[in-house]
Parts: sequence; structure tokens; C-alpha cells
Amino acid sequence: MPQTVSAKFTTRRDAEMAVEHIVQEHGIDRSAVTVGSASDANTAGTEAARADIEDGHLKSDNDGKPALAGKVKVSVQITDQDAEKVRSSFDTFGGAPS
Repeated sequence: MPQTVSAKFTTRRDAEMAVEHIVQEHGIDRSAVTVGSASDANTAGTEAARADIEDGHLKSDNDGKPALAGKVKVSVQITDQDAEKVRSSFDTFGGAPS
């Protein structure tokens, strides 16, 4: 039976890594995955990702700063047999059940 499994991530990078793991390692179709804000705010997470940090500080030469206004939510439409694989990927990249 199909179900939706979701998790919230503190950085966009961690959310994207979880998605790549789900698609590449577990063979889940990318069209079954959605990524977005866990709230109504436009956000890249609640913490700066490693790509946004240089020498321990947010990069200063960027065009703007990452919108750190809330967590990033990843949801996956899957069968019951794939649910544990997806939850494992979420756990690996720091996703909190949603």
C-alpha cells in the first residue's frame, strides 16, 4: 500500500544528500520525492550549510545570504516495503521524522 514518509532537515544540503541517497542507493523514482519548506517561509534550513561557510563564518562575497527561516522538508511517496529504506536515509543525513 502506498504511503508518504517525511522528515525535516536543518540544512538544504542535508535534505539534498538524503534525496540523492534515496534515489541512487535505493532506486526510488525521483518523481516520488518532494522537497520544500517545512513552514510557510522560504528557507534553506535553520543552519548554514557547509557550502555557505568559509573560515568558520558565512561567506561574505555571496549575492545575499541563505534564507535561514525554518527547516527543509523531504517527503517520499513509497510502498510499505521501501519505507524503512527511506527512513534509514533520512536518519543518515540527520532528518527528524515529520
